[in-house]
Amino acid sequence: MQNVRQNIWDMFDGDSKVSSFYDIFMMVVIVASLVPLVFKYDNQVLMWIDYITVTIFIIDYILRWCTADLRLKKNKKSFALYPVTPWAILDLLCILPSFRIIASAFRILKVARLFRTLRVFRSIKLLRNAKSIRIVIDVLRNQWRALLMVLVLAVSYVIVVALVMFSIEPDTFDSFFHAIYWATVTLTTIGYGDVYPHSIAGQAFTIISAFIGIAIIALPSGIIAGGFMDEMHKIQEEGIDNEDTAVPADPQAADPLERIERLGELRDKGLLTEDEFSAKKTDLLSQV
Repeated sequence: MQNVRQNIWDMFDGDSKVSSFYDIFMMVVIVASLVPLVFKYDNQVLMWIDYITVTIFIIDYILRWCTADLRLKKNKKSFALYPVTPWAILDLLCILPSFRIIASAFRILKVARLFRTLRVFRSIKLLRNAKSIRIVIDVLRNQWRALLMVLVLAVSYVIVVALVMFSIEPDTFDSFFHAIYWATVTLTTIGYGDVYPHSIAGQAFTIISAFIGIAIIALPSGIIAGGFMDEMHKIQEEGIDNEDTAVPADPQAADPLERIERLGELRDKGLLTEDEFSAKKTDLLSQV
């Protein structure tokens, strides 16, 4: 029984061909489960697609629950803790809307199935190995404090502007929430035009808030762009340092084939592109 559970777990998070096939299979199932959402009315075919895909989700959920101790490493406590883990909650949100009792009220939760693709990406190590994605993740990890402060500033600004406008023109807004809505679309410079001030004072305040909103919205772009450039500089510096240390002083150790092997390691780490590796490899092979 333990071997069966281990094989099931390897299918989920292993590096075998079976695991890769299962990831591709689940990706197809996830996409198929979203097909009924693009139609306004259900029919027999769409209902069967939903039944089949949600059945697969349920089986996947149960199997992951049965192997929870292999992931969480907390013995029997793992089976009690697994249902409250983020991935398990997401899986449950993908399943529940298909039950007729709550389907009408929570049909929108079926869109959560799209986020299950992140688990598949993680399983096939796409997010971890893709160089550009790793850079973006590093930028967000390093700049999260600055981005959080911008978010706090934006939310505070929306609330203050909504309060001021709700006081200037109480008849324009049905409730304070409508004022929040107006302040948000003004801050983001969308400006739908469905709610707008009528008085001179309100319009003047709108002009000021719109200009400030442009500045606030521009801040995250600058922070992310600056962080991205810093990460690129770090990668370039690490590549130069590693390339310098990859060639030892001993002439015998500087064999072209050995240097090609070390350049391959730099490529695997994401410090060299495939084109750069191929060009350097061609130069070194010409020396053999």
